[in-house]
Amino acid sequence: MNYNKLSDQELVSRFVKGDTRSMESLITRHKNKVYTYLMLSVKNPHIADDLFQDTFIKVINSLKAGKYKDEGRFLSWVIRISHNLCIDYFRKEKNQNTWSNDDSEIDIFNSEKFSDKNIEESLVLDQITEDVRNLIEELPDDQKQVVLLRHYGGFSFKEIADQTDVSINTALGRMRYALINMRKIIEEKQINLSI
Repeated sequence: MNYNKLSDQELVSRFVKGDTRSMESLITRHKNKVYTYLMLSVKNPHIADDLFQDTFIKVINSLKAGKYKDEGRFLSWVIRISHNLCIDYFRKEKNQNTWSNDDSEIDIFNSEKFSDKNIEESLVLDQITEDVRNLIEELPDDQKQVVLLRHYGGFSFKEIADQTDVSINTALGRMRYALINMRKIIEEKQINLSI
C-alpha cells in the first residue's frame, strides 16, 4: 500500500481503525510545517522538539478518543494543538519566572549561499535578522501569527485562514497591516535593514 497517495482524511480513518503506519505517514507528511511553526514560536530547538512530541502524542490520544471531527483540515487542527501547547509552555515559564540562557537558534547563515561572505557582512546580516525578529515581536498577536506562518512557515493564505479560523481576506488584511506597522516602526526607530 502506498500511503503517500492517501489523503489526510483516509490516513486518519485508517489510524482510528488500528493502522499505525497511517499515523507515521501523517507525521512524515506534516512534520516540517509543524516543527517550523514550533521553532518560530519558542526559538529553541530543544523545547521545539519536546513540544513537537507532545503535539503528536496529543493528536494520537485525541484521535483514539474520537475527539477529531474530520472537516478536511487535519494540518490546521495539528497546528492549533501545537499553538496551544506553546501558549501553555509560555504560561508555565512566566509563572515559574525563569529564563533560559540557551540562545541556540537555527543559524540561517549556515548554508553555502552565505559561505563566501566576509565576517563583516555576516555580522550585518545577523543584525538585520535580529532587527526583523524584533520588529515582528512588536506586532499585535494576530498580525505576528500571519507573518510567521506566511514567511517562516511557508503557509498559503488559505492555509493561514484555515489555521486561524478567519476568512482569506482577513488573513490578507492582517498581513497588510503587519507590513504597514513594521514600516512605521522602522521609520520611528530609524532602523536600517540594508547591507
